[in-house]
Amino acid sequence: MQVLTAWFRRHFSDPQILFLALALLVVFAVVLTMGQMLAPVLASLVIAYLLEGLVGWLERRGWPRLAGVLVVYSLFVLFLILVLFGVLPQVSRQVTELVQQLPAMINEGQQALLQLPEQYPELFTEAQIDQLIGAIRNEVILFGQRALSWSLNSMVSVITLLVYLILMPLLVFFFLKDKDLILAWFGRYLPRHRRIASDVWRDVDGQISNYVRGKFWEILIVWSVSFIVFSAFGLRYAMLLGLLVGLSVIIPYVGAAVVTVPVVLIAWFQWGWSPTFIWLTVAYLIIQALDGNVLVPLLFSEVVDLHPVAIIVAILIFGGLWGFWGVFFAIPLATLVQAILSAWPNHAEPEADPVVD
Repeated sequence: MQVLTAWFRRHFSDPQILFLALALLVVFAVVLTMGQMLAPVLASLVIAYLLEGLVGWLERRGWPRLAGVLVVYSLFVLFLILVLFGVLPQVSRQVTELVQQLPAMINEGQQALLQLPEQYPELFTEAQIDQLIGAIRNEVILFGQRALSWSLNSMVSVITLLVYLILMPLLVFFFLKDKDLILAWFGRYLPRHRRIASDVWRDVDGQISNYVRGKFWEILIVWSVSFIVFSAFGLRYAMLLGLLVGLSVIIPYVGAAVVTVPVVLIAWFQWGWSPTFIWLTVAYLIIQALDGNVLVPLLFSEVVDLHPVAIIVAILIFGGLWGFWGVFFAIPLATLVQAILSAWPNHAEPEADPVVD
């Protein structure tokens, strides 16, 4: 008991530390318990945070804040309209076509698998291939059940989407327009002495803003380039696959490897072992190489100094808690944890005086 008391005094004797710990607990509890109810507000905060960089850039060049907000908000609404009426209908149509063609693709894949024991008897046996085909069939059945469940809940999803489309643009506008007013209102209820919390936020804000905005542009660029390349080759479902490739950059190390499977499989089902298939695969690998070695260094001026194991653990934890947004913000949240641990006072225990006989 004395050890715990000494540890608590050593780490929580400063009132500012208590405020930082309490603030973190409150924010975590609110997001964890009321995240579903506050999802439009939280998503609007994320979007406003993304757009604040452009507003601040215009302000630094002499624009009044209201004029900058109106220009940036107009661009945001234009982008939203383009996505809703240009991209989503095309993606939805390609998803429907892919689901309809899936049985034919599976049959063709089964025929190719059944030929493996004849071509490579030393590597594959008929029992292994039958077991693999059975596993594929089970996965297809589960996929069909999920699709049916989604279609039954589609009305609820449409209503939720309509709520988001009405509330989020309004919230984003007011978060941008009244940013200083909102921050001042919250500041009135915070303790005056909060230097440690302010230092932590200043340290991590640069990295978070750089990461989130850079990741948004990375998704957009990789998505656009992939769509153009896939369309140039005539690959089916180019918009859907390009979107998947763009979203794959959210998950480091794993996303690119996972999304390679549908791209290569669909290309193989369309062209087989042809030169077109080989050249498309080469072009796709070039896109991935340019993303990792050229685009990422250009977009992310501040490198997040996190070990790969810490990044993967953060993705698993925060993704399990908050789904897509947890995965998207896993690295910034891990950076925040690292900054808090670095700023946390660490008063070493005084060494005991040696006993003199």
